Amino acid sequence: MIDHSLLRPTMTTAELEAGCSLAMEYDVASVCIMPYYLRECVSILANSEVRPSTTVGFPHGAQTTLCKIAEAEEALSEGVQEIDAVINISKALSEDWIYVQNELRVLISLVHQHNKLIKIIFENCYLKEHHKIRLCQICGELGADWVKTSTGYGSGGATLEDLALMRKHSPPEVQVKAAGGVRDLDSLLRVRQLGVTRVGASATKAILDECRARLQH
Repeated sequence: MIDHSLLRPTMTTAELEAGCSLAMEYDVASVCIMPYYLRECVSILANSEVRPSTTVGFPHGAQTTLCKIAEAEEALSEGVQEIDAVINISKALSEDWIYVQNELRVLISLVHQHNKLIKIIFENCYLKEHHKIRLCQICGELGADWVKTSTGYGSGGATLEDLALMRKHSPPEVQVKAAGGVRDLDSLLRVRQLGVTRVGASATKAILDECRARLQH
């Protein structure tokens, strides 16, 4: 369930390499890496089952659609398996749903043309309930692979209420990812009960060490 998050902008290249190694040791779902280190991440993970992933429009979503397309194209050319893309938050709050829909359509189509997967980040801490519901509907209509609560760098992260709302208003084939605030095993198990299939976490080692300890007892 875990996407091991290596997105903190102060991380050194040595820390990014060590994070990739930890992800392989614990056999997580993916590593979500800063874009500049994606090529190296792909190389490190090449002989593992861990998927290399990266971000587009991160963390504010305010780039133009053309910039987001360029980011996605570069990541796809470097071997990314999954992309986490931030919506244009300003446009969602302005309820310019045509803009939001057109941008997401292009990004989802591009990623799917390469047979890769895409997660759409809402940044729920800035949105009202009706914004979140409409975004779930749009992502369902366009065939996104996941809807995701947050970047982890906004004013708030995943909440149980938001996750339940997103699961309720997304079609079954669209998965839900929680990001921001899932720092221990009990939190992960709680969101799993709500139907969450992926969790963005930087506390991967602590979460999975606790899981192993419980299983041993």
